[in-house]
Amino acid sequence: MSDETRGDRGWMRHAIGLARLSPQSPTAFSVGAVIVGADGVEISHGWSRETDEKVHAEESALNKLDPDDPRLPHATVYSTLEPCSQRASQDRAPCTDRLLRAGVRRVVIAWREPGTFVVNCVGVEKLREHGIEVIELQDLAEEAMSMNRHLRL
Repeated sequence: MSDETRGDRGWMRHAIGLARLSPQSPTAFSVGAVIVGADGVEISHGWSRETDEKVHAEESALNKLDPDDPRLPHATVYSTLEPCSQRASQDRAPCTDRLLRAGVRRVVIAWREPGTFVVNCVGVEKLREHGIEVIELQDLAEEAMSMNRHLRL
């Protein structure tokens, strides 16, 4: 296991802890997200429904930063769930679009979005199409899904 992979797992476990802070919802997943700079230091973090009932984890973390923060183009985003490519709340941009706008270079996820709320999430594909490296830590998927069992996954 490379040093980078070991570091990825540590940050993902932090994101999983944040996901546990999300208020449970019958209509949305509990997700945690951490943004880490190129220097390996946390820049921001967030979780689902942290600031309002519609906010997604990545959105919450990005909202705490200036959109032109010079650290973002060199950052890695750790999200327990694949960033959304479409939203039920039409008044908000999907998280993939937000990540593309932020210019992050890397996204690490634990599990892909199932068809529970969105039939065809293509967050990973859309990020990769735009040159963003996407890493999937599938061995942490069960742990990352654990706080969502009430949704009958």
